[in-house]
Amino acid sequence: MNHFVIAGARVFDGENSLGVVDVEVADGRIASVGGDRPDGADLIDGAGATLLPGLLDAHTHTDAESLRQSLTFGVTTEFDMLSMPGQMIPLRRQAATANDLADVRSPSFGLTPADGHPHQLRKGEGDPPWPTAARPEDIPAFVEGRIAEGADYLKVLVEDGELFGANLPRLAPELVSATVRESHTRGKMVLAHAMTAETAEQVVDAGVDGFTHLFFDRPDHTALIEKIAAANVFVIPTLTVIASITGEPAGRRLAEDPRVRPKLTPEWLDNLSGTIATSPREHLDYARGTLAALHEAGVDILAGTDAAHLGAPGMAHGASLHDELRLLTTAGFSPAEALRAATSVPAQRFGLTDRGRIKPGLRADLVLVTGDPTVTIGDTLSVKHVWRNGTYCAAAISASSPDA
Repeated sequence: MNHFVIAGARVFDGENSLGVVDVEVADGRIASVGGDRPDGADLIDGAGATLLPGLLDAHTHTDAESLRQSLTFGVTTEFDMLSMPGQMIPLRRQAATANDLADVRSPSFGLTPADGHPHQLRKGEGDPPWPTAARPEDIPAFVEGRIAEGADYLKVLVEDGELFGANLPRLAPELVSATVRESHTRGKMVLAHAMTAETAEQVVDAGVDGFTHLFFDRPDHTALIEKIAAANVFVIPTLTVIASITGEPAGRRLAEDPRVRPKLTPEWLDNLSGTIATSPREHLDYARGTLAALHEAGVDILAGTDAAHLGAPGMAHGASLHDELRLLTTAGFSPAEALRAATSVPAQRFGLTDRGRIKPGLRADLVLVTGDPTVTIGDTLSVKHVWRNGTYCAAAISASSPDA
């Protein structure tokens, strides 16, 4: 039996700080929080450190290498936001049982016009032909096709390319509405890529469940924010990629962090150090202001990065989620609120009731970090140990075993 106690660490349980309490793990599950130390359990010294639930990145585009890299940074679950089923179907099976990979969920193909976003960004990726729909009557077959591929949720992309310096065909409103209707009938959420105020309002009116990005083309969205809050729509702001789009060198600064450099290959460090730089720098300030207003209005905010493959500059799997948490605090989030956005809130909104909290009965996806990220959010990067399903699966450069 895999039975141990993480002793003497501060505990943030995904919602609140519990102070210094012991956490017992048995057979891959959290057995107790704050109870007595049972005889026979191995003890892991957590003194001076903070125990968190495994982190969840609510927006990535991933593969096996990326899931392995994420786990090294304490990210135990990724929500892929568009993938090729030929790769994702076997990857999901592998990640479900392989404790050296983060777990993953996915929508498979997203609905976009034949030449729509992100086709302009995926040239040379070797994609198979993408299914699409040109009429509302085509939508049931599209939705059924994605569910047959194992989609956990559906995604629609409403993007004309302006923010990326392109001119692209945009998905028609009636196709978004039809996708929502058909997906909800089948018990699946619909998430929307909509990065302008105009498209954001369109998809909220269509009944989507969440945004995969923040809209950031202009400031001041009072009426739209009220509409989003009233509809209980959640937002994954992806300030990380917005920083890259606006030329802000956040990724470069992250790549220079000594806690990051040893864990990434030179290729990933170079990728993280780049920017997309297709939109004005002031748009990042628009995004921060909009995010602060959404948070004030009570909208659920989920931390996500849009980390993808090499060639998508400014992001790196795992590492970028820590910078996303920092960026959330620049929009007025407290460190604890930022941590909730990467733990309990995404778990709840995606219906993963077995993770995102440190609570008896839940799976033991855990990360131990040096310092106290509820005070200084940057301490999340000081990863000491990571467990997935109670299995010790990754460590920081300074620790080669859970006893180091």
